[in-house]
Amino acid sequence: MPADRTEMAVSNRKQEVRALIESVGIVPVIRVSSQPEAHFAAEAVSQGGIPIVEITMTVPGALEVISQLSRSMPQVLVGAGTVLDEESALRCAEAGAQFLVTPGFDAATVAAARKLQLLIMVGALTPTEVMAAWKAGADFIKIFPCGNSGGANYIKALKGPFPQVPMVPTGGVNLETAASYIRAGAAALGVGAELIVKEALQSRQAEIIRSLAVRFVNLVQEARNPRSGQSSAEGRSLL
Repeated sequence: MPADRTEMAVSNRKQEVRALIESVGIVPVIRVSSQPEAHFAAEAVSQGGIPIVEITMTVPGALEVISQLSRSMPQVLVGAGTVLDEESALRCAEAGAQFLVTPGFDAATVAAARKLQLLIMVGALTPTEVMAAWKAGADFIKIFPCGNSGGANYIKALKGPFPQVPMVPTGGVNLETAASYIRAGAAALGVGAELIVKEALQSRQAEIIRSLAVRFVNLVQEARNPRSGQSSAEGRSLL
């Protein structure tokens, strides 16, 4: 395939990744203690209607998990989280990661992602960090830790001066706060232990995680389309 067509295909794939994250609105953060748990969690959230997973680099054998999931679950968008530097970004890309997530802003890591044509979600908290990450070329800004910094009200405050910046609050997102984050202007939500429940992992109760995944997706959709959500609730009340 000619170089220009290859570049176009890669660019289109990156746009597809962005569109899927925005459409689903939930990025499950899989930060577990073993490879089997990571596979179990990925399968459960996928079955619950979230075809996206972020495997953090803190998972033992994370690169192998990313590689295996990319091959065995092609219908799922597999990303790498807790990417701290350029070298890690390159290794994640080689393993098959389709997007990268950082806990903070590192210019070299953003530059590496852009060179690799990989979508990158860059961690930031203050307005200064948001500006720096966005100017460097981040595709999404992960507001972290958001729950400790004002939650949905903080997202709303940041969206004032940065309406064009797609923000993904992470930390403090749960079933009670998810809708308020979306209404405040969040493009998507990063959800960890509130979705990937420790007890469900240990007892291998996939139904618990599947059920939570469904609930999170529904909350996002209803917050984006309040009339539709109200109609659904009214319909359920009539049953």
